[in-house]
Amino acid sequence: MFLNQEVSSSSCTYMPHVTSPSASNYICSKLCAVLELLEKEEVHGIIGPPSYSTEETFFTELGQRVHVPIISFTARTSALSSAGNHYFIRTRPNDAVQAQALAVMCRGFEWSEVVVLYEDTEFGNQFLSHINKALEEVEIGLAYMVAFPSSAEDSYLLKQLNKMSTKQTRVFVVHMNPSLGFRLFTLAENAGVLREGFAWIVTDSISNFMNSVDSITRDSMQGVLGVRPHVPSSKELKSFQQRWKRSMILENTTSPITELNVHGLWAYDVVTALAIAIENIKLVNPLLFGVNKRRDGTEKRKLRISTFGPKLLSELSSTKFRGLTGDFQLVDGELKPSAFEIFNVVGTGEKIVGYWTLDRGIKRELSESRSTEQLKSIMWPGDSVIRPKGWAIPTAGNLRVGIPSTRGYKEFVNVTIDPTTKRTNATGFSIDIFLAALGVIPFPVNYEFHHYNDTQSIDWTYDDMLHEIPQRFDMVVGDTTIWAPRVAYVDFALPYFESGVILVVKNKKPYDMWIFVKPLRWDLWLTIIMICIYLGIVLHILERRVTSNGTDSLNSKKERPRMIYWSPLAVLAFPERNMVSNKWSFFILLVWLFMAFILMQSYTANLSAILTVDQLKFAFSDNYYIGCQEGSFMKQFLTEQLHISALRLRTYSSPEEFHKAMSLGSKNEGIDAIFDEVPYMKVFLNKYDSQYKMVGPTYRTDGFGFAFPIGSPLVSHFSKAIIDVTQGPNMTSIEQKNFGPGYSSQDPLSSSISQQTSSLTFYDFAGLFVIVGSVTILALLCSETEVGRKLTDKAKHVIFNCYNSRTTQVNSMENANGDGDSRSQGSLDEEIHHAMQNNVSTPEENTDPHAIGEMEPREIGQSHETSCAQIRSES
Repeated sequence: MFLNQEVSSSSCTYMPHVTSPSASNYICSKLCAVLELLEKEEVHGIIGPPSYSTEETFFTELGQRVHVPIISFTARTSALSSAGNHYFIRTRPNDAVQAQALAVMCRGFEWSEVVVLYEDTEFGNQFLSHINKALEEVEIGLAYMVAFPSSAEDSYLLKQLNKMSTKQTRVFVVHMNPSLGFRLFTLAENAGVLREGFAWIVTDSISNFMNSVDSITRDSMQGVLGVRPHVPSSKELKSFQQRWKRSMILENTTSPITELNVHGLWAYDVVTALAIAIENIKLVNPLLFGVNKRRDGTEKRKLRISTFGPKLLSELSSTKFRGLTGDFQLVDGELKPSAFEIFNVVGTGEKIVGYWTLDRGIKRELSESRSTEQLKSIMWPGDSVIRPKGWAIPTAGNLRVGIPSTRGYKEFVNVTIDPTTKRTNATGFSIDIFLAALGVIPFPVNYEFHHYNDTQSIDWTYDDMLHEIPQRFDMVVGDTTIWAPRVAYVDFALPYFESGVILVVKNKKPYDMWIFVKPLRWDLWLTIIMICIYLGIVLHILERRVTSNGTDSLNSKKERPRMIYWSPLAVLAFPERNMVSNKWSFFILLVWLFMAFILMQSYTANLSAILTVDQLKFAFSDNYYIGCQEGSFMKQFLTEQLHISALRLRTYSSPEEFHKAMSLGSKNEGIDAIFDEVPYMKVFLNKYDSQYKMVGPTYRTDGFGFAFPIGSPLVSHFSKAIIDVTQGPNMTSIEQKNFGPGYSSQDPLSSSISQQTSSLTFYDFAGLFVIVGSVTILALLCSETEVGRKLTDKAKHVIFNCYNSRTTQVNSMENANGDGDSRSQGSLDEEIHHAMQNNVSTPEENTDPHAIGEMEPREIGQSHETSCAQIRSES
């Protein structure tokens, strides 16, 4: 239905929204009527509320082509009606502004997530995109959405409402046409979702028609909140309302609606704005119109292009006045957003509880200059004055708790199935933490366990289980690691068990009977021996010309050969004895002691490193394989972060399987090392004690935690409860119950290394004992047996003859080059030599067969010195 209406001698086309049996036929009839008017009449503007996007797109393009302003009452934005088209004017607030007001309200009530119920039309879909964006900006989750067809029957509506009653989220935002919305609220009361603990908010699509709601629907909407554009009270508004009622009475209308809503007031203000704009423009001459011969596709039409339209558009854009709905002003082709009022359905009317403006947010009174973020007292559904927390555990069902069914590490989760009832039961450390947390949460929770991987498949993963949230599980309890890729699709409570990734290898000790030799390399050992001989020779040279009257002198010719070998070592073994007489000899021995001290300290440190630190070194072989736990994130972690080839990974499920594979080794279809999380490896190392060790760094993870749907309000409650449990007095008993006595998680790595100290054994120093034992036995054989004594005596003769031969040559050279004193000294040496030969007897001449064997080197030296003294005195 189209009406031509003259305003100040100019023509505008007005298109009211008329319901027809067929929407498509209705759209076609309107389009044809508009084209006919544009062809035959002088149309300077089109006013109407397009109901469909196709209709809006057509009028937008048409207005741009013929230069005619299109004045719309819709709140949605199509692609062509955006800022790029100057001839499209929206004379009501955009839905995006209303969505911001709704999001700020929800944030003020501290609701973490909401549910959107909308009409399954383009009208509803566009609002959904606006509200979703607005909720994201204030960090509020969209739990789920429910779309209702425009022609939905009551049975369908009731079915959806019953489903909603079983969900956790209890905050609903409703955006649909008033006819569908009012039916929904009538049925919602019967479905039990309008009782205490629920919160309902309606948008202006319903709020603007609250004056037409019947008493039954109003009773069912008690406690509902709504937002709608604020219409300030004024004398002009009251006068217009009185005239409207009087007109309705004079026309004998039977409609129960005697008051205009905001849509009627907007229409009045738009017409007033057109009148003001036209009055400001001179009357138009018919010569200002031209003819456009372009065709619109199927019909040949000559559409008049208005030269008055651009002037009208310009005048409308600059028109400002105080209308019935408040200040009228167009900004970028849209009505400047006004304040929104927030009301509460109470009794037979609505109570205004606050306002929202784009620049100052929520205020209790519109006259307040600052935002208070607080509303007036609200009566919530169920006649409750307590603000709903926005969620609740469904009373009609239990909390579905998913738990992993694994083949190993039953200490954490052990799943059993009752063969009679088929009910899932579970025990273990993770389950005990969950049960303890339930006792701390300040509200009752009914739960039931649902196990995952009931076939005990080796191809399952913890990620697969987490992806079943929320379709199959409301939360997951178990040894689930908090890992960065997982937080993209689930939320975790605070960790209840610290974790990290470590490398465990076999505890290979250096089993070698010659381990005491390894601290120094062969070249250093050889150098030390040569240094000892070299120092002995130097000491011999320094001491040979020193005459000492002490009994401990080493200047005897017979003892000088021994000095070559024993002086440096004797100084270390007998520091209290006067081994040298020359002051330079003391200096040489001081340097030797300094060097020997450094060598001994270095030897001790290096031996300690071999026995302790070097055991922590580990290197993979060329054909290594690494074990990790099946179903965990370790495969992805090792390949992506440590860049280990997936072909080198083998999965196992229990400590026993890990131990067997480690025993076999990579060459026998086993593994050389294990990469796994600290909690599992603590169990593994506690069981197999000192056979394995931890090496390398600890790669950090955030520990074990319970998983929930994103935005679940249970996350905060369980996080607080877990803090109370893990820091409470019962934590130690829970750990020791599942992991054994003496277990404690206070230090995450306290049990990573063997519980027993790895002590040194006899075999570690067997080589040293062999040398000491061999030398001792050799000394006993040489001292206590006749064969040994003979061999010792022959060795002494050989050594003495070699030394005597060398000494004779040296003395001969000295006699040839020396003076008389030198010759006297040579004669004296010959006499001493003759006396020493007489004093050294063969075994046959010795009356005491044990004399030679028992004679100590020092005693030989003393008899030698006595003989020398006697000969010198005689001479």
